Amino acid sequence: MSDYPPISEQLDDADEAREDGRRKMDWATQHMPILESVREEFVADKPFDGERIAMAMHVEAKTAILVETLAEGGAEVAVTGCNPLSTHDDVSAALDAHDNITSYAKRGVDDEEYYDAIEAVIAHEPTITVDDGMDLVAAIHEDYPELIDGIIGGAEETTTGVHRLRAMDDDGALDYPVFAVNDTPMKRLFDNVHGTGESSLASIAMTTNLSWAGKNVVVAGYGYCGKGVAKKAAGQNANVIVTEVEPRRALEAHMEGYEVMPMAEAAEVGDVFLTTTGNRDVIVEEHFEKMQDGVLLANAGHFDIEIDLDALDDLATDRYEARDGVEAYEMDDGRRLNVIAEGRLVNLAAPVSLGHPVEVMDQSFGVQAACVRELVDNGDAYDAGVHDVPDELDKEIAEIKLAADGVEFDSLTDTQHEYMDSWDHGT
Repeated sequence: MSDYPPISEQLDDADEAREDGRRKMDWATQHMPILESVREEFVADKPFDGERIAMAMHVEAKTAILVETLAEGGAEVAVTGCNPLSTHDDVSAALDAHDNITSYAKRGVDDEEYYDAIEAVIAHEPTITVDDGMDLVAAIHEDYPELIDGIIGGAEETTTGVHRLRAMDDDGALDYPVFAVNDTPMKRLFDNVHGTGESSLASIAMTTNLSWAGKNVVVAGYGYCGKGVAKKAAGQNANVIVTEVEPRRALEAHMEGYEVMPMAEAAEVGDVFLTTTGNRDVIVEEHFEKMQDGVLLANAGHFDIEIDLDALDDLATDRYEARDGVEAYEMDDGRRLNVIAEGRLVNLAAPVSLGHPVEVMDQSFGVQAACVRELVDNGDAYDAGVHDVPDELDKEIAEIKLAADGVEFDSLTDTQHEYMDSWDHGT
């Protein structure tokens, strides 16, 4: 086992932290009917007896309910953070108190500690991985390939993680099956659109105490996350500008009423810049040089590489904390460019951020839980590589949510099924 200590050994008052974390988790549970339904099934059936689940996630209250749900299904779970600033230490401590869970997640760790914690999770020799960004999968393949034969498969939550996994798969380097949870309708249509849109804007507003109304908000990238940010910003009376590199998405943004222009032009007029691409160097030196005094720079992509902070630091003649969670970079001409949450995932890394709304994450984590169950039940059916989540699993989670909300919906008749499945009916 690793020498890296669990969170309970790193806190001055672990008991008080556990109490605070449990209160946050209890609140989340009240609003997560999907996981409550899944948990009841798992408690009754114990589908994960004998399994060891390794997780690298944003360890906060909503994620904790997923972690506990898997543990209540009989698994031994080891968990750590997937971002140095997204962990809630009190929630991590509450998880660590569970007999079947060891939590190594701690807020504010440096790079060395971050990867030490991942290695501590891997030291539990997992049979299943549940990841948020793919750092766990990458570390296993790069440093612990001897464990791969014992791994049934994994599930990946994020756009960035799935992109990395598909690149790894294309190179023939992914040696066990992983479900692309991010690519399901239940994830993209709700988590990415409503979750990212609402939580990113709310975190920025709470951190800065500034209004969206009348501001020029530049959204970099018009994927599902970018669509959500643009939609929610427009709903708060901002003027939305979209930058894109993919022509069809640029056209889609244009047809939906947003201004579309290159970042080099948007840099001159934007008041707030929010990156959602999952790629690096989206906002760079040439853009900083054109920006107005007082702009806000934030990132809603997984890693802190979308805004080139090294270049910004080189340009600045002074740098100081303007507000808690806001770093001001002062240029030699007096302009101040303000970076929120160190350019990290703003809806989780800003000081007052709480991540996606509880109800939204209930849906995504319900899919995660269903994927883990599928791996245990039918893992032999999946070869190494990236796999789409079976559509019936995604629909199952949607049906649980609709039932919990008291929403009834139609079903196809036998005649309609036969018509849709046939090719020979004609006009």
